[in-house]
Amino acid sequence: MAPPTLERGVKSWASVLDENTRRQAEVISRAPDVAGHVALMPDAHLGMGATVGSVIPTAEDRIIPAAVGVDIGCGMVACKTDIDVESLDLAELHHQFSRSIPVGVAGNHKRVVDRTERWFEENPIPHPEIFDGFVKRGQRRMLRRAKLQLGTLGSGNHFVEVCLDRDDNVWSVLHSGSRNIGNAIARYFTKTAAEEHAARGGEPLEDPDTAALVGESFDLYVAMMEWAQTYAYANREFMLSAMLDDLRRMAGDFEIAESINCHHNFAALEQHFGRTLWITRKGAIRARVGDMGIIPGSMGAATYIVEGKGDADSYTSCAHGAGRMYSRGEARRRFDEESLANLMQDKAWNAKQAKSLLDEHPRAYKDIETVMSDQKDLVETRAVLRQVVNYKG
Repeated sequence: MAPPTLERGVKSWASVLDENTRRQAEVISRAPDVAGHVALMPDAHLGMGATVGSVIPTAEDRIIPAAVGVDIGCGMVACKTDIDVESLDLAELHHQFSRSIPVGVAGNHKRVVDRTERWFEENPIPHPEIFDGFVKRGQRRMLRRAKLQLGTLGSGNHFVEVCLDRDDNVWSVLHSGSRNIGNAIARYFTKTAAEEHAARGGEPLEDPDTAALVGESFDLYVAMMEWAQTYAYANREFMLSAMLDDLRRMAGDFEIAESINCHHNFAALEQHFGRTLWITRKGAIRARVGDMGIIPGSMGAATYIVEGKGDADSYTSCAHGAGRMYSRGEARRRFDEESLANLMQDKAWNAKQAKSLLDEHPRAYKDIETVMSDQKDLVETRAVLRQVVNYKG
């Protein structure tokens, strides 16, 4: 099915799309540094500077940092095991995750472990001096915090889950990104892009957050962004190790049949339509032929394990999740604790925090089956998972 083409360079796969999101996608498609059509995924919803669920091309010497977003390298990891689900005490497992994986905006480990020190020795931050200009006590404080947060979940829609596929195979699944240090990098360079665009007399922008970085700032950002993406990948691997250790303590030894770790907030230099382009996926997964991906619904809905089909018009991309129907504030006003508890009654979850999780109510999100139907030309479903444990940030 060929995607419908919206005016001003937007190609959309979204059958459910509110007008504000549509307008935002059109605004960024008109930004002077966008080098082709914007591909709008079926989970698209309003974001800062660029629509969440969009794929944005720029020339090989420029990137729009707000399009990458504030959680650089955010993504998913999933691991299929041969654990017998009957060996698991789900409530106890949920409790154990709460002890081994710190959560929350300020969630830290209590100390820096040897594995973390080794990782930072092998992956030093390329330009830590940028933190001196906007962080109290500068790079020393930022580096210390980044070390303490490697292997932590964060907040919002981040989660740790134990899931079962249709054959009752046990999967470990989690969602997180580059934590505070990725956020700091993103905010610094988004501000820098707007200031430098104005200083060089660039054409007026409909949204200042659509400013691109060029020249020296572009080079600095690429190095910092790629480092943050590596950090985010490692962050998920560290948490996955903690999850698997918790499972082994309960279920004994087991084999891992499959593991997938993929970003859905990132930029990469790729070849498309005969050109070398930076492809920024803000809430989208790379889905080249054979690429494996993870597409979660809400905390009460299915998660899909998929394989890419390599669709050219999407820049070989697909949706990263269900996508929000209602903002966090609207969800808190619209839904109550009882309805959330009813939807989560067959799972081990943060039931005592139900009030604080209303912004993550399953009905605040689009229907994941609709999202998957909208992108049949982008991915093939390989497994469908249902949660039995959901531990939220």
